[in-house]
Amino acid sequence: MWDSPGVDGTFHAVRGRIHPSEVDSNASGRGSRSIKAPAILGADMDPVSVVVTTLWAMLPAYVPNNAAVLAGGGRPIDGGRTMGGRRLLGDGKTWRGTAAGTLAGVALALALNAVHGDAADLLGTAIPEFSLAAALGLALGAMCGDIGASFLKRRTGRERGAPFPVLDQLDFVVGALALATLLAPGWVFDVFTLPVVAVVVVVTPLLHVVTNAIAYALGFKDEPW
Repeated sequence: MWDSPGVDGTFHAVRGRIHPSEVDSNASGRGSRSIKAPAILGADMDPVSVVVTTLWAMLPAYVPNNAAVLAGGGRPIDGGRTMGGRRLLGDGKTWRGTAAGTLAGVALALALNAVHGDAADLLGTAIPEFSLAAALGLALGAMCGDIGASFLKRRTGRERGAPFPVLDQLDFVVGALALATLLAPGWVFDVFTLPVVAVVVVVTPLLHVVTNAIAYALGFKDEPW
């Protein structure tokens, strides 16, 4: 199980089964062990473990926009301002929704940290803990990515709720990974290996379609996309 990461998101030790190649031979002190995340969250992971790691690591980014929908309303971020005769963002992007979504994502990351040990044992694979910087980057970044997508939609003449294929499915992913990389680069490069990123790109659009369909069926969204 990962020990709590530092401020920069670096993993320091793992409790449980450890391969000799994962131990830093330069570590000092009796019983001192320094483990690098890529040795465990790397290309040698089986496909199921990669998918599990991906979903776990992305949860704080997946939740914010849904939480923002539930807590929506309030003052629009753009304050009603326009550009070229069109709103900058629209009424769908509010300060309250952005704050609620960000807090929900960070709270979920902290909750996942709290059950990390038991979850790792239950899942049978290495899963990362979230530094506060990584949690904030994923959650706020997801919201910023969605806000950026709204800006692009308005500039291309699309109204609120109009579909924008690919952008709709991956806007928050780009925002989440970009801000998380800025705030916790070590954590991001340790966790988001190439296999993990590949799964993010493939799985996220599928999850987006399913969750939006459910939200539409429950009356939380006006469109099923």
